[in-house]
Amino acid sequence: METTSRAVAQAPAAEGGQQVPSARRTVDGYLQAPFPWYGLDEAFTGPRWLMQVGTAADGAVEHGSIGHGDEPSVKNEYAAGATDEPKERFAVVVTVAANPSRRSADGTGLLEATSVSSAAWLAGVGLLSFTWPGQMDHALRDDWLEQQTETAWALADDLSGPEWSMLSLPVDGVPTPFHYRESEFGWVLAGSTQEGVHVGAYGRGMSAYGLGFAMIKDIAAYA
Repeated sequence: METTSRAVAQAPAAEGGQQVPSARRTVDGYLQAPFPWYGLDEAFTGPRWLMQVGTAADGAVEHGSIGHGDEPSVKNEYAAGATDEPKERFAVVVTVAANPSRRSADGTGLLEATSVSSAAWLAGVGLLSFTWPGQMDHALRDDWLEQQTETAWALADDLSGPEWSMLSLPVDGVPTPFHYRESEFGWVLAGSTQEGVHVGAYGRGMSAYGLGFAMIKDIAAYA
């Protein structure tokens, strides 16, 4: 995916790593998308909330995220304690438009095609945005995040590699193959739907094995 889309994959954070409330909760960007949005299916009965959308260089909405469960904050392994159970249980679903390589609206450049790897990268970086390794100085977190972001990109670019396994989960009731990996920070998965979009997801404290995905009928209801 292009630089503009990659840059907005990370949720804005205030000092101390906490999410900025004003960066979310608006449905306008979601309504501008020419593709359907996905979330967890009706088997999930907990809270659901909007996060943010990402746009291409020409302003077109290319992807966006919807949260489920507890609204996550940055997890510090050292502060939480290595043996503690996760205090937050959440899963975030990322919908990515399945676009071929194409010219930008102003005709000045070529927009990169999106793929399952795009969804895997966005999900991987999304999980990192809520992670802060223990015993790390706050001033070093940006450097760590940059390094881990490049690692997430490399992993997403090699979905057939040893870091990934295959997991079948229902999408609109149809068993669908997903690429799945776990890390010390949580889990990440990515696959495609029959509706012309790729779906990525990441989470912590909730098992990915029991999840199902479904098209959202009315995204405005999330506002």
